[in-house]
Amino acid sequence: MTTMTETSARFREFKMPDVGEGLTEAEILKWFVQPGDTVTDGQVVCEVETAKAAVELPIPFDGVVHELRFPEGTTVDVGQVIIAIDVAPGSGDAPAPAAAAPAQEPVETPEAEAEPKGRTPVLVGYGVAESSTKRRPRKGASAAPEAAAVAAAVQAELNGHGAPAPAPVSVPAQAGGQGGGRPLAKPPVRKLAKDLGIDLATVVPTGKDGIITREDVHAAAAPAAAEAPAAVASPVAPAAPAAAVPAAVSDSARETRIPVKGVRKAIAQAMVGSAFTAPHVTEFVTVDVTRTMKLVAELKEDKDMAGVRVNPLLIIAKALLVAIKRNPEVNAAWDEANQEIVQKHYVNLGIAAATPRGLIVPNIKDAHDQTLPQLAAALGELVSTARDGKTSPAAMAGGTVTITNVGVFGVDTGTPILNPGESAILAVGAIKLQPWVHKGKVKPRQVTTLALSFDHRLVDGELGSKVLADVAAILEQPKRLITWA
Repeated sequence: MTTMTETSARFREFKMPDVGEGLTEAEILKWFVQPGDTVTDGQVVCEVETAKAAVELPIPFDGVVHELRFPEGTTVDVGQVIIAIDVAPGSGDAPAPAAAAPAQEPVETPEAEAEPKGRTPVLVGYGVAESSTKRRPRKGASAAPEAAAVAAAVQAELNGHGAPAPAPVSVPAQAGGQGGGRPLAKPPVRKLAKDLGIDLATVVPTGKDGIITREDVHAAAAPAAAEAPAAVASPVAPAAPAAAVPAAVSDSARETRIPVKGVRKAIAQAMVGSAFTAPHVTEFVTVDVTRTMKLVAELKEDKDMAGVRVNPLLIIAKALLVAIKRNPEVNAAWDEANQEIVQKHYVNLGIAAATPRGLIVPNIKDAHDQTLPQLAAALGELVSTARDGKTSPAAMAGGTVTITNVGVFGVDTGTPILNPGESAILAVGAIKLQPWVHKGKVKPRQVTTLALSFDHRLVDGELGSKVLADVAAILEQPKRLITWA
């Protein structure tokens, strides 16, 4: 018989860590291991979603999974034990694991399960070796009616950087991974498949080494989404953002209730806190950006900009940085506790991004020190990371001012809400060909509208007006990037 002391020494518990700056809870999105699986130090065992981002959690010791304390979809407080590991397997009979919290959805119990064989440790995010244990797929694997809306949301790009590449044409290949084992796919792809209701075992992989890509999942979801309306008796309400999973649909399918959690909960709290804490003022200016568009075209052909993406957002970002340099008082924060205004001598430039998980605002650290090619490279990296769902909490912390490009949706302008802790946010409208008086004659010119919201506790009307006017002046005459820098 195993003594209490031996049992205590044999099993080690892993608690939910604080993966961000003072976060208090996280939702378990996906378990990559099951009881009986062998794990090694540093191996990713689950993916969790905090109020800021999705994060993979590695286990800090070797052993065999004894118990998963919470099912997928559960929100767990920081400090709670989420998994128990047998660090000395084979040293006697292990006590039966405690009953876990009920799963969110029913799972059929296998009629007969063989004892799991030894497993090969997984690579991060790429699944585990085939086991003799047979688990039936969860119910509800078919595409949900909201699949089309979810797939459309994934196409949302980061402020004017264009849509992702179209899904590659599938070629005949074996679906479901290699040799009938667990399909190979990275955690964000598994999460996407789960949201779309797609069984990865039915997806034909086109990635390197048989890995299922996001495009593969979209390709599998497209025909399912087309068939979904036929299976629904009456139209459902418009789908919520991709990160939200409907909890319950009324019998008449006229309403859908969605739990407020994760990124959506954080967005709601931040926006309410900002709107009712900082007195917002928004000013507008319409400007002729024809010369800026010509500069963008020229930079695309410049060998010094080879390998980086050049677009209007790049020039707008540089214009805002120059305007802040000319008006440094705008780059500040309000410290309510100490009743102080904190002047920032650096600029961490935030870029508002619409992602499948919701709105996030990663920022480019020390953007004021970067050259144009460096700023272009940083924007490109920010886009790629956000698209893959890999933006870290650190990348979203410490912003000072933000740009949001509503023009990518064809919108002329808006009144943006400040990102909490920041002093200003610049909204960029759609760039359109419009009649404009140029050199005394009405001519078609490329025109856009800018909107600058600022915290009136920190920024007076004169200062805010100067910043907005400087940005507009640079976009009208881009040579000021040189003369004013």
